[in-house]
This record gives sequence, structure tokens and C-alpha cells, in this order.
Amino acid sequence: MKILVTSALPYANGDVHFGQLAGAYLPADIYVKYHRLKGSDIIYICGSDEHGVPITLAAAKQNVSPKAIIDRYHDRIKKCFKDFGIEFDNYSRTSLPLHRKTSQDFFLKVYQKGYIKPQTTRQLYCPKCKMFLADRYVEGTCPHCDSEGARGDQCEACGRWIEPLDLIEPKCKTCGAVPEVRETRHWFFALSQFQEPLRKWLETKHDWKPNVKRFCEGWFKTGLRDRSITRDLSWGVPVPLDEAQGKVMYVWFDAPIGYISSTKEWAERIGKPNRWKEYWLDSDTRLVHFIGKDNIVFHAMVWPAMLMAHGDWVLPTDIPANEFLNIEGRKFSTSRNRAAWLPEYLEEFPPDPLRYALAVNLPENRDVDFAWRDFHARNNNELADVLGNFVNRVAVFLQKNYRGKVPDVTADDGASYEVLKAIEEAPARIGKLIDSFRIKDAAREVMTLPALGNRYFDRQAPWRSLKEDRGECDRTIATCVRLMSALEVLLYPFLPFTSRKIGKMLGLGKRSWDDAANPEVPGQLGHPEILFQKLDESFIDIQVAKLGDKASADRKPRRVESGERKAEGGGMITFDDFKKLELRTAKITSAEMVAGTEKLVKMMIDIGGEERQIVAGIGKAYKPEELVGRVIVVVMNLAPAKIRGVESNGMLLAAVDGDNVSLVTVDRSVPPGSEVS
Repeated sequence: MKILVTSALPYANGDVHFGQLAGAYLPADIYVKYHRLKGSDIIYICGSDEHGVPITLAAAKQNVSPKAIIDRYHDRIKKCFKDFGIEFDNYSRTSLPLHRKTSQDFFLKVYQKGYIKPQTTRQLYCPKCKMFLADRYVEGTCPHCDSEGARGDQCEACGRWIEPLDLIEPKCKTCGAVPEVRETRHWFFALSQFQEPLRKWLETKHDWKPNVKRFCEGWFKTGLRDRSITRDLSWGVPVPLDEAQGKVMYVWFDAPIGYISSTKEWAERIGKPNRWKEYWLDSDTRLVHFIGKDNIVFHAMVWPAMLMAHGDWVLPTDIPANEFLNIEGRKFSTSRNRAAWLPEYLEEFPPDPLRYALAVNLPENRDVDFAWRDFHARNNNELADVLGNFVNRVAVFLQKNYRGKVPDVTADDGASYEVLKAIEEAPARIGKLIDSFRIKDAAREVMTLPALGNRYFDRQAPWRSLKEDRGECDRTIATCVRLMSALEVLLYPFLPFTSRKIGKMLGLGKRSWDDAANPEVPGQLGHPEILFQKLDESFIDIQVAKLGDKASADRKPRRVESGERKAEGGGMITFDDFKKLELRTAKITSAEMVAGTEKLVKMMIDIGGEERQIVAGIGKAYKPEELVGRVIVVVMNLAPAKIRGVESNGMLLAAVDGDNVSLVTVDRSVPPGSEVS
């Protein structure tokens, strides 16, 4: 049986954060590494998603072309994954000609079979920007759960796929204007025709996660509707129809086709250009999509329907969707820079402690929280004090008392038998957990082995038997080295860099997963190496501070209102308290009064290439037109707040004396985004 594993294609408009790792990439990599050790015929496919509105929005904010954005982030993402130990067989990109041709061929075949048809439809149009608003160019209130800030393609709060016209109180994300409804022509995929085929297909998936099954059942209850798969954008895969000039494919139509085009690229790269067919055209292939729960609708409903419509490809076998990883008690928010970024982490720390901290806390069945205090404890108390301690004490004892030579004996005493039995049973038990996508349980199970090793070492006390019973000491040390040998293999899917360090000490050749049940023991052990460095307690505060002051973030920030005096101060603060404030210069690019108010002004500000919206009660002191072009000082890291229903993402600084309000500015010309300290 062949196994084809994919992870959701990350958008090439920003760096990878911990939430993405825990959702789609680390669990997939662990699963793939395990199967490679098992000798399975498996390939791991991914690539950068380089089309769609997230790319064009990022390009517009930075005043560069979409290609400049994708070229910058594709290489960063690819390198970041490699440095973290994620081992793809192929990491492609959807801007390649190969992907364009594959997507267009796919579209044409489905179109020729009658599953894609044009419709004249109504769409939101921004009169100010003079363009139709594709999904993420519009935001509003979700019609299903009433959450504000829902996008025109999906609500992050409830995960439902929505249409821009369904949004309550929609607004153009670019300029904030209220859009109009106009008619336009688009091509629709006949998703409604696949409700029963999808239902019957999903009924065969008895082992799928309950969250995936429940999500799909909810869609069946409301009924599947035909979906527009074209957009009025200049960036994307052009629709291959003469009558659709100027239209591109909806990113969620061409993105999953990227799994196919990336597999084709892999086959060409290894010099076997037709080998991709062995995976995509073989009905026995096990196709596994690792995703986060926000992608369930596309991978478990739309993508299988597309594959059914095409007719040639295998359907997904498993879709082990994970829930969300939160950070320090709140959701990740890339738009608000509330995230822990992988490149930033890797600049300072090794990858394995983070791989472990995420692996034993994966959001497999519910949302979970990542806390730096927990990471600190796992690094120090579990990796350093348990795993690192076991390997180091055995290696040091062997070097000191045996000159590194491993005793050639077989242990037959009861205490040693307990360890040998655990070694023998571990590969099958851990492998079964990985195969059933219980990656978190598997990671925890692996760590029971060095804990057992430490207990065994303490009970046997080889420092004592070395003097009193050399034979017993030999058996103890040989058993410990045998456990080290098993750990090298069993740790590899979870902690590949640590596994290689142990392998260097052991000096053994390449081994399979099943070899760990009866592991080979070297004649000579290499020089001991410290596996994990402990972190100081100050590490926690430093990492949390990068997310902003949680205490102030949990409070609704006060903003300057005309006629309002500031409250009395709350006492002295330390310099460290002050450093938690992120003050930047910002240029006001547009300003207008908030409808129905006399004092509130809504402003768009440029903070060094990043555009934000803020609201302040300065309308009696300044007319909106007087504000445009001014360079002001803003607090960047306050939690966003709703003021009269309008989101404000930041706070300007002003001196207030009754109705007299004066903006805090700088007395020399500095570029927007300059740090104020």
C-alpha cells in the first residue's frame, strides 16, 4: 500500500507560527517519520499557497507586487520548516507553470463534464475602491454565530463557510466603506449535486475524528449549495475559458490541486516523471490530509466533491483535523501580531524542545493552550531532568568506569527483565497510537521509557555494584545502553535532532522501527554529549512580554474622549513595566467621523508598511481633513476594542486639558513605524 500525506498549504504572506505547527505540520511529520522507519511506501507533499486575497492584501499593505510577497515568504517558510526538522519529499509553490497547467486541466475536465456553469450573480462592490470585493476584501458580522470580524469566505469563530452577501453590516476591508450590491458573472461548481455521494462516502469513514464527522453532518442538514469558484482578481490561476477573460480561480479551488502538482514536481525531480500516477491513480493509495479545523469544510466536503467530479483521482482516506492551539489563554492572531513565530524561536533555541512541548499538548480533540511556563517546565523537568539525565548518566558512568566499552552480557535478573520487556513492547504500542493519529499519547508514551530507565538506574545503583558485584554492574549498564539504543529509534519521529545525537554516541547504522524491539548494542560508546540545556526562570517573562502585557490586554483600554480628564495615576511603575509598551510613529492616511457621533474619528494609519484602523474621541478638537498626513505616536500592543461598534486596533497619544486636546507628534521628520522610546 502506498501512503500519500499532505499538510495544508500555508499562505506565502507571513511566517509560520506555533498554532500552524500544532495543527497541520508537526503531527504530519511525526506520522511520516514513523512510517519511513517502518519501511512504508510513503511520500510527504506540501507547498506554499501563493494565490488568493491574503496575498493581494499583504501586497497592497506593503505597496509591492504579489510576486514580491510570495518570493520573500516562500523561501523563509521552506527554510523554517527544514530547520524545525519537517521533512517534506517535495515542497512546491502554486505560482509555478506546472501548477497553473494542472489546475486549468482539472477545471476544464470538470467543466466539460457539466459540473461547472456560469451564473449571473450579485456581488458586493466597493464604490470607493471601484472594484468587486472578493471574499477576504470584505468583513462583517457572521450570520451564523453573530461574531464580528467574520471574513467574506469563512467565520473563524464558528468555522462556517459563508458568502460575502450573507455578512451582516459588511464593510470593505481596504477602505472601510459600505459596499453596494451589483450584478456580475461567475462560474459555479455544482456542489449541491454531490450531497448524497458525499454523505454515502462519509458513512464509510468509521474511524474519522468526531469533530470532522460532526462538522460535515451539520452541512448536510442545511443542504449543500453550488459555490462560485471564480473571482474578479488580477492575481491567481486564470480561468481557461475565452468567455471568462479577467477571471481567476478561487484560491480554494486551485489550492488543493496543489497537492497533485507538487507530487508531479516531485516525480520530475527524482527523474521518474510518471511516478506521481502511482499515488494519485491507485485506488489502494492511503491519502491522508493533515489540517486544522478551519479547513475541514474544504478538505472533507469541497475537495472530495471536486475529485468525484473529475473522476480520475483517489479520494481522501483520512483527514485528522486538529482543533486550535491558543497562546497564553487567548487565540493566535497574526493580524494583531499576537503569535509565537517559528523563525524567531529558532534564532535563539533548538527545535526539539518546541517539537516536544507541542507534541505532548496537541489540540487533537479540543482547543488547548500553549503557555511559556509549561514549555519551560517541559524543557527543564522532562527533557533535561528525565531524558537528558538518563542518557548522560549512563554515558558518563560508562566512560568513567569502562572507558566507553559496553559490557557484552545479557541481563537475566528480574529488574532488568522489566526494562527489556518494556523495550520489546514499546514499538508496537507507540506505533499503534501514531497510526490512529493519537500523536499526543504516543509522545507521552515514548517519554515513559527514559523515566523507567532512571528508576532502574537508581534501584540498581551501579556505582555500588561496581565495587561489590561487577557482574551485576555489567548487566545494569548493558541494559541501560540497550534502552538508549531503543530510544534512538523511538525518539526520532518526535525529537529527530536529539535522536541523532544519541545515534552519534552509539555509532550504529541505520535501523528500522521494528528493530527497536530488540535493539542492537554497540561495542563502544562515544563521548557523552549534553542533550538539553536548562532555561532560566527569566525566560518565561521574556517570551510572554513579546505578546504584550497580558494584564492590560485583558482590560478594555481607555481612549481619549473630549471633555474627559485622565484618572489619577496608579503609582510608580518600573522600567520593565514601561518597556512592555510598544510605541511607534504612524502616519494618518485617511480620517472620517464615525456615523452618529460628534467626537469619534475613525482613522487609517500607516505604521511602517502595516495599515491599521484606530478610533479616538478627538472630533471636537480636529476635523478629519486636518488629520490626514499627520505623523502621530500610537500604542501598538493594546488589545483591539469595539467603540460604537467600530474596531480600534491601537491607541494614539494626546495631551488633554478639558476640551483642549493636542496630539503627541514628533518635531523632526521620521518614517512611519519608527520606535518611540
